[in-house]
Amino acid sequence: MLSGDDARIEEVGGKEVVVIEVPRARRQLRPVHINGNPKTGTYRRDHAGDYLCGVDEVAAMYRDAADEPLDAAVLDHVGMDALYGETVRTYRRSYDLHHSRSAWSKLDDEEFLCRIGAAGRGRDGELHPTKAGLLMFGEEWRIQPEFPNYFFDYRQETSPEARWQDRVTSQTAGEWSGNVFDFFQRAYEKMRQALKVPFKLDENSRRIDETPAHDALREAIANCLVNADNDGRRGVVLLWKEDGVHLSNPGGFRIPIEEAYVGGNSDPRNGTMMKMFNLVNIGERAGSGVPNMVEDWTSAGYGRPVLSERVNPERSTIFLPLDAGRAERDHSASGEDAAGALFKELPENERAAMEIAFKEGRITTRMVVDGIGISRKSAAALLKRLVGKGYLRWNGKSVHDPSQYYSVSGGMVEKNGANSQ
Repeated sequence: MLSGDDARIEEVGGKEVVVIEVPRARRQLRPVHINGNPKTGTYRRDHAGDYLCGVDEVAAMYRDAADEPLDAAVLDHVGMDALYGETVRTYRRSYDLHHSRSAWSKLDDEEFLCRIGAAGRGRDGELHPTKAGLLMFGEEWRIQPEFPNYFFDYRQETSPEARWQDRVTSQTAGEWSGNVFDFFQRAYEKMRQALKVPFKLDENSRRIDETPAHDALREAIANCLVNADNDGRRGVVLLWKEDGVHLSNPGGFRIPIEEAYVGGNSDPRNGTMMKMFNLVNIGERAGSGVPNMVEDWTSAGYGRPVLSERVNPERSTIFLPLDAGRAERDHSASGEDAAGALFKELPENERAAMEIAFKEGRITTRMVVDGIGISRKSAAALLKRLVGKGYLRWNGKSVHDPSQYYSVSGGMVEKNGANSQ
């Protein structure tokens, strides 16, 4: 996985140091292991050290290494009666609203479900749900045998006086279906109450009750649901807390976090489910979902969203801060554990550079010159020091690459997200 461009010499404390950056392995190459045995030789970096991966983690890597979406397989042993009719009707009404002239609107339910990827012909020639179809439209008691760890949980925890003020789980027997699509609708309707809606009228003098933040919230929830590894542990957890909205799912990001911020690369874990959400104008397939989410959320006056991931077990988190000022304070505090040094103990210029990097998602020599007011030579040296301390990561094909930039290192992003939960 390494090339000559991954090694360079930097000056640290007056001495020359050989720096070797080990790139993140593409999912198709995992698990990376030693001694020819992935079950006993797969190790993973966890901030300060490596640890031996367990059987569950290795199995998850093999699932993610497949080229086919995890949810595309037809379940030959499950009948079409496993799908909940009311959810299918609700979805079709939403589809018709966005595709009034579509020929699919005239199809019967079974043919429609085949077109969207929710059903297919099995080896017996009969129609059966796909994994995506069962997850999106099935009833929880029919989903559970296929996905024993399936569990979706929404909680409102905005008061210290009670454990929670509101809760919806997929296991609330008899009250609702417990499937992914119904959970999305229930969770969004509750979480949208956290957003401010300024008084504004459209051209017909009707009040506009949504802002770009509502689009960002829908995008974030959909992102969490379609990227969940439903064979993983702990399930999907959506929290509305005083400081913001915390959305987490089993399974890590399939692309590096810094690439997700930039956009242009879409690699959903459950691509069939993403297609279904896209068909009702929820989510973004073109790889611009995260950048659009960040832009929509911040343009509505909130703090910059933070993506993070943890390992052992693997989980991804999106944090949408509800207070811009508080988010910035949290970012500063979150750096305190990075590289074993307190963020506040960084020299003033280095601390200012890190604030720019967290706010913008990247930083260049020019941004340091303009933002701090130091010379270009001093700015370049400052950024190299932050790389050496583990705060920043250098991005570029070579030292002569004019498009090079620095991003917050993976460990720093993870620490930042972890402290925000």
